[in-house]
Amino acid sequence: MTSIVRPAMLQKTCFAAASRRAFSTKLSSNPATNPTSVLSRKVVRNTFARDAVPGSMRVAAFHASGRRSLLPALPQVVQGTANDPAPVPTPSPSHGSYHWTFERLISAGLVPLTIAPFAAGSLNPMMDAILCGTILIHSHIGFESIVIDYIPTKRLPKTRVLFWWGLRAATVLVGVGLYEFETNDVGVTEAIKRIWKA
Repeated sequence: MTSIVRPAMLQKTCFAAASRRAFSTKLSSNPATNPTSVLSRKVVRNTFARDAVPGSMRVAAFHASGRRSLLPALPQVVQGTANDPAPVPTPSPSHGSYHWTFERLISAGLVPLTIAPFAAGSLNPMMDAILCGTILIHSHIGFESIVIDYIPTKRLPKTRVLFWWGLRAATVLVGVGLYEFETNDVGVTEAIKRIWKA
């Protein structure tokens, strides 16, 4: 089917380009449309074949869908000049080295917390609660980093605030859900064991 349809599409785009060029009111310096040219017939035909259908139309003829931009570009504003230095944030240990160390400790702590309940074979609710809390904090920090990296305050201040509060609400909602699952159901570790053995 595609071998039948696509050459027809290429012919249609070629015909459209040729008819546009034929009905154009502009004078062309192209030898293919200039009757006073002294080039041979073969060169004229090759030039017409190359110029009649631009490269973008030749490529577009073999694609099923057109290009659409889903989101418009944000306002492009340059603040300051090229010689302005980058702003240096005020030094703060709680947002600097302590924050970085806390992130790494949480990430490293997840490894033994994930393996311990299954390796020991015992289901301790306290261990389960610590695992759920650590996963929740780790996820919150990760999504917080995504918001910081991809939603700059300078360009999208209201969107940044909206995402901050959405992240906080989602973290509280997941925390309440995990608490309910731990207290009123079997718990995360037991659920994973049951799914693994199912």
